[in-house]
Amino acid sequence: MDAHLTHIWKPLLHEVATGSLNSTDNELNYLAQAKWNHFEFQLGRFEGLDRAAREISLAATLDEEGRELVPARTLGYDTLVLAIGSVTNDFGTKGAADHCFFLDETGQALNLHRQLLGHYLSAHARKGDGNRLDIAIVGAGATGVELAAELRNASEELAAYGLSAIQPQDMNINVIEAGPRVLPALPERIGTAVHTQLEKLGVVVRTSSPVREVTAEGMITADGTLIPAHLKVWAAGIRVSSFMKDIDGLETNRINQLVVSQTLQTTRDENIFALGDCAACPMGDGSDRNVPPRAQTAHQQATLLAKSLRNRLEGKPLPEYRYKDYGSLVSLARFSAVGNLMGSVMGNVKVEGWLARVFYVSLYRMHQMALYGIFRTGLLILNDRIGKRTNPRMKLH
Repeated sequence: MDAHLTHIWKPLLHEVATGSLNSTDNELNYLAQAKWNHFEFQLGRFEGLDRAAREISLAATLDEEGRELVPARTLGYDTLVLAIGSVTNDFGTKGAADHCFFLDETGQALNLHRQLLGHYLSAHARKGDGNRLDIAIVGAGATGVELAAELRNASEELAAYGLSAIQPQDMNINVIEAGPRVLPALPERIGTAVHTQLEKLGVVVRTSSPVREVTAEGMITADGTLIPAHLKVWAAGIRVSSFMKDIDGLETNRINQLVVSQTLQTTRDENIFALGDCAACPMGDGSDRNVPPRAQTAHQQATLLAKSLRNRLEGKPLPEYRYKDYGSLVSLARFSAVGNLMGSVMGNVKVEGWLARVFYVSLYRMHQMALYGIFRTGLLILNDRIGKRTNPRMKLH
C-alpha cells in the first residue's frame, strides 16, 4: 500500500525540480505493477499498527477538494514488511520548515520547479536590467551537489529558450555544508573532484558552515553570516516520519528508524520486517555502525527479503543481510559525472567524465529492468530517444 498511486525513483527528484526530467514520463504506476506482478495494491497512508491483532491502519484518502475518496480502514497481516523510506531532517533548525523546499516526494520537486520557472517568467515580463536569482542549498551530499549542477544547467537552458532576462551568470548558487568537505559519505578523493567541478561551474561551496536559522531573506550561518536566497532548499540529513517513533512498542532509534537484526526482522517482533531508509540495520562487521541509507542498500535488502519470505513460508532459516558497497556515482548534469566503482576483481576504481555518466545512466536502467523487465525497459529507452527529438530539452511549464 502507499499514499500515492505513482512513484518516482527518489534519486531523480532533483532533476524533476529543475525541469530536466518530466515526472509524468518517469512515474511508476502501482496499479500497473500489481497487474503485471500479481499482487494487490491498496491506496492509503500507513498511520497505525496493532501488533496484538496483527493489523495496520490506513488513513482516509481525500481528493483535491477535501472530500473522502477512499475511507480509513484496517488490514490484517501474517507477515508485515515496512519500506516507508525517509524524509529530510532539518534538525529543528529555526525557520527551515517555513522557508525551505524539501525533495522528499514528487509534489515537492514540482513545486520547486514552478517557483524556479516563475522567477524567470516574472523577470522576462519586466524586461529590466539587474535581474538575479539567488539560490541556497543546505547539504553537500549527493542530492545537494547534483541539484546545484542541474540548476546551473537549467540557467543555460532557460536562457537558450528565450528567458534571458536572467542570464546564467545571474543565477548565484550557494551550497552550504556543516561538515568539512563535500560528499562526506564518499571517499575524500571523490568529494575533492566534485568540489572542483562545482567551482568550475560557478557554484559557491561553503564547507564548515552550519546553518543556524533560515529567514525569508536567506540562510544565517553559525557565525552570523547571511547568505541571501530567493529559493532555499534543505537537502541535509534524513529521518523517518515522527509517527514511527516507538510505534506500538517497536524499538526505534533517535531518527525514528526501526531497529532490525541481520535478518531484517524488528528486534521486538519477528513477524515484522523493515528495509531501506526506515530500517536501522547493523553492518554485521563487528562495529556499532548501521548500513548507510542508500538506494543500493534498499535494493540489496529487497532482494534478500524476497528469499526470506519464501524461506519463512517453507519453514527454512532466514538469510542474514550483509551490506556490499558497489561504489557511488554522482552526476553533475550534462557537465560531468564522478564516482567510484568497487568489486572483488577491480578493487576501488575512480571513474569520471563520459564513462562515469554512462555508468550513472545504467544504474537507472537497471532499476527500470527490475521493475518492468527487459522488453518494457527497451521500449522506455526507445521512447526517451524519440522524445528528445520532439520535446524541449527541459520542462517549460
